This record gives sequence, C-alpha cells and structure tokens, in this order.
Amino acid sequence: MRSSAQRALMLAPALALLAVFMLVPIAIAGYLSFTDWDGLSPSPGPVGWANYERLLSDVDVQHAAVVTAVITVVGTIGCNAAGLGLALLLNRRNRFTSLLRAVVFYPYVVGPIIIGFLWSAILGADGAIANALIPLPFLSDPAWAVGSITFVVVWSQFGVNVVLYLAGLQTVPASLLEAATVDGASRWQTFRAVTWPVLAPSVTVNIVLVLVGLLRVYEIVLALTGGGPAGRTSTFAFLILSSSFRGNQLGYGAAQAITLMVVIGALALGVTALRQRAERAVAA
Repeated sequence: MRSSAQRALMLAPALALLAVFMLVPIAIAGYLSFTDWDGLSPSPGPVGWANYERLLSDVDVQHAAVVTAVITVVGTIGCNAAGLGLALLLNRRNRFTSLLRAVVFYPYVVGPIIIGFLWSAILGADGAIANALIPLPFLSDPAWAVGSITFVVVWSQFGVNVVLYLAGLQTVPASLLEAATVDGASRWQTFRAVTWPVLAPSVTVNIVLVLVGLLRVYEIVLALTGGGPAGRTSTFAFLILSSSFRGNQLGYGAAQAITLMVVIGALALGVTALRQRAERAVAA
C-alpha cells in the first residue's frame, strides 16, 4: 500500500504539469471553439457548431490545408531521405565525421524564426542569390514560395533525423554485416536484408516526429513570407494564429486549433499503426 502511495506521489508533479499546461488549455480551447469570442469581450457568446461548419466552406482554410499537406508530405519524405542518406555516409568513427555530425545537427537547435530571417536574406528579392546570380521569385511567386518554405523546413529539421538514424545504425549487429560480406552480398543487398529491418523502429520514430512537426509549421512561414504573397503560403498553424490575433476571432481560431489537434492525433496514430505493421512484416 505504501509503495502505491509513493508511486502516486512521485507521479503527482508530472500529472499536475500535464494538467496545467496541456489538458486545461485544450479544455479552454474546446470551450472557446463553440463561441464567437473576439478576445476582448468579457462574456463569449455561444454559437454551437457554427465555427466548425464555417471551417468546411472557408476557402482560406482549404488553401491552408493544401499548403500544409504539400509541405508535410514533401518535407517528411525529404527529411527522412536526407537523414538516412547522410547517416549512412557518417556512420564511421573519426574526427571528420564527428565534426560533420555537429554541423548537420546545428540548424535543428537554431530557432525557427532566426532560420526564417536568415533564408529570407538569402532568397528574398534583394537577397544574396538575387545579387550574386539571376533573380528568381523564390518568395514572390506562390509556387516558388511554397517550394522555398519546404526546402528551408527540410534543411532546418533533417539534422535530428540524421542523429536518430545514426543511433539506429549503431544497433545493427556487426556479425550480421560480416556474414553478409562473407556470403558475397552487395552493399545494396546488405542494406536491404540486414540494415533496413533493424532500422524499422527508427524509421517509424522519424516519420512520426517529422510528420507532427511539419503539420505545426508556423515560425518559418512567419519569418520567410509572412503568409504571402496574398496569403498563398499560409499553413494551417499560421492561419490559426492569424485568425485569432490579427482577425480578433479567437473562437474561430480555437475551432481551427482543435481541428488541427484532432488531425495530428489521428495521423500520428494511423502512421504509427501502419509502421508497426510494416515492422512486423519485415521482422517476419
């Protein structure tokens, strides 16, 4: 009985933090999503499901969802492909690879706002590329701007994928690699038959981690394009904050936030389930 009480007491601070910083804000956002609160009036007026019905016909929401989907799909593939490729190249122990690991990981620890302003100075109309080479509409044309945002997001995020894939590569048994070499297997055959099955859990973690992160992209969009040109690069997360604070529609913004939270949760659970099934298939 004492041990149960001790465990409960040890868990209490963590549960209190979870409640204060996650559950309570979610509950408040859920309540506000059924109101027309503008952030100023003392008593929000209930509107029922009107905010969620508005979501279904809002052109800005639909466009932001498409932009977010493009950035998420392309960015998830790019981060994992670049991360795994560099991890395979850096899976050696020497000073040079240790330095490269630190260099590759460094953008991940820099603030997204700083990264956004840095690349804005490079890709902008008066940026380094425009002054040194041929000016291109990296941030002024909608299609180019979405591509630029995706590139910057991948550049800033894939460092953590490299680290996680390197950690997974360290778990590949050397005896299996030696056995494959003795049997005359090529590098591709060794990777497919030995390395890839062991990396399956790392692939799952990386995909889910990147997927969740890219669905919430906001800071880089704010610093790089500000949602422009003409709102064509607004992601769902950027639109939430824009609706809430620029448009003084906190009730509607809360409905958008709850919707995004549900989508992220559903996709994370779905992708995890699919990846676990793939892991079992590979292991079999």
